[in-house]
Amino acid sequence: MEPKLILILILVISVSVTADYVRPKPRKALHFPWKPKTPSLPQQVHISLSSEKHMRITWITDDEYAPSIVQYGTSPGKYTSITLGGSTSYSYLFYSSGKIHHTVIGPLEHDTIYYYRCGGQGPEFQLKTPPAQFPITFAVAADLGQTGWTKSTLDHIDGCNYDVHLLPGDLSYADYLQRRWDTFGELVQPLASARPWMVTEGNHEQENIPFFKDGFESYNSRWTMPYQESGSPSNLYYSFEVAGVHVVMLGSYAACDLNSNQYSWLKTDLSRVDRKRTPWLLVLFHVPWYNSNKAHQGEGDRMMETLEPLLYAANVDLVFAGHVHAYERSKRVYNGKSDPCGPIHITIGDGGNREGLATRYNDPQPEWSVFREASFGHGELKIVNSTHAFWSWHRNDDDEPVRSDEVWITSLVGSGCHAGNGHGQRKILMEP
Repeated sequence: MEPKLILILILVISVSVTADYVRPKPRKALHFPWKPKTPSLPQQVHISLSSEKHMRITWITDDEYAPSIVQYGTSPGKYTSITLGGSTSYSYLFYSSGKIHHTVIGPLEHDTIYYYRCGGQGPEFQLKTPPAQFPITFAVAADLGQTGWTKSTLDHIDGCNYDVHLLPGDLSYADYLQRRWDTFGELVQPLASARPWMVTEGNHEQENIPFFKDGFESYNSRWTMPYQESGSPSNLYYSFEVAGVHVVMLGSYAACDLNSNQYSWLKTDLSRVDRKRTPWLLVLFHVPWYNSNKAHQGEGDRMMETLEPLLYAANVDLVFAGHVHAYERSKRVYNGKSDPCGPIHITIGDGGNREGLATRYNDPQPEWSVFREASFGHGELKIVNSTHAFWSWHRNDDDEPVRSDEVWITSLVGSGCHAGNGHGQRKILMEP
């Protein structure tokens, strides 16, 4: 072989190797040095959507006598309204939480910046309410934890113009060490105090001790979601509506058999969805149903067996899950194979957790799997109008504007699946 040809082959091979994506190394857990705090000042402030035009403000104080009041208005330092809420607390082994305040404020105007103060003192925060109609943008990230990659994910999300954060499980990775719930609250406060965070539970929120402690006590005490407002008997599953989107948050670790409360509630909730008012229908839960990664194979099968027919009958557009520490996007899929009337499933458990990435995939890649990669990152779903949305996934080690995966999505409302009950299964939602 001629020397010139050998040189060309070497150059081609070297270019192809260096052009491949190189996965970055893990990053260490974040360190939170102890700082003295004034007992009555608000800590770990975060907000979430409540009933229509209302927002829940949550914060913690070390002072058990601090009032659960929120002052707010549309101008800095000028508070035209004040609301009194309630509080709770809990003990866990040798740990006692501070006073956890939950105050619902409103009615609020859509797409408006409000300035607010918690407990009648301390710093002023500001929040922005979601728009009344399209377009609306959701940031999506799960399995966050408290590592250097978590901080990177949050920095990337902070750089995008979003309205609501969706988090399908595994928040703090406290795993029985309750102080980690406090440090997680401090970590996310800059973002979670400014835009509503809507979350559901993952396995790392369970923290149950048989015969001694029920599961999810810490999670339920700190992250109260609008379950009562949506007719749910449990904070582990609920729904809400925002700007033409109906969002259902399910519990992978709550009973979901045909006789369960979750099944009954979901069936009722989906049967009441008005696709003229909310043409987009999203569902989130922690354990993925469609997963070609070797991690956590089959863990969602039981939930999938009972609940997937309901989602299919309701023409759900998109399903988001976490748990697997990687990213994967499917085609529209149902019953294990591509189906034009099924939802797109997206696994996005790559928020930055301490356990690292799930790097091993099954081969060959399933027919329904479109894109998969084990990297830390976040997603953005911009719903442009009643029929079209744009989804993009962003690696942490790229600049935020770089989209590593992207796709335009058409709502099933305009597909023929919804009109006339194209797949003939909607009757399952109406059965007693």
